[in-house]
Amino acid sequence: MATLKIYKDQKLTKQSKDQSLIQSLLKEINIHFENWEISENLDKDSSTDEIASNFKDKIEKVLKENNFSSFDIVNIKPELEGLDELKKKFIPEHTHDDNEVRFFIDGEGLFCINQDEAIYQLLCTKGDYISVPAHTKHWFDMGSKASFKCIRFFENKEGWIAKYTDSKISQQYPLLDEFQNNN
Repeated sequence: MATLKIYKDQKLTKQSKDQSLIQSLLKEINIHFENWEISENLDKDSSTDEIASNFKDKIEKVLKENNFSSFDIVNIKPELEGLDELKKKFIPEHTHDDNEVRFFIDGEGLFCINQDEAIYQLLCTKGDYISVPAHTKHWFDMGSKASFKCIRFFENKEGWIAKYTDSKISQQYPLLDEFQNNN
């Protein structure tokens, strides 16, 4: 289940697990969030083809609505070769020229959005769909026990291209492990 924490001046001002409230609060900063139902027959071991087939209509809708050209299904596991280097790419605050859209099939990850003089930390879990608009400052953490499977959508064929802000703000807020320990 998703959890949202909002910080202002590095102080926690709001926390919620209420999906409707989370959706409403994120909508105020133009972040689209919803929960998609996942079929009982899909799990962390489901193949790319099974996932793509199960979400065919939703995938086509997201591709069309965002003018995306492609999608993939990423499966992050603790034993993934090069995982530490991969993690380092996501944690510094950055933006993208296109929307960052993810749908979590399994596992979890922490999206942190820097918007309107506040930090919004959203723990995404199985079934969560998030769309972060282009040029929105954010970072992402997968924690010390990184484990998730998600559908990623892309505007360009090169996939994920970050423009780092050179800010150190991501070092001032909890990352996934600490977020969960204080939940």
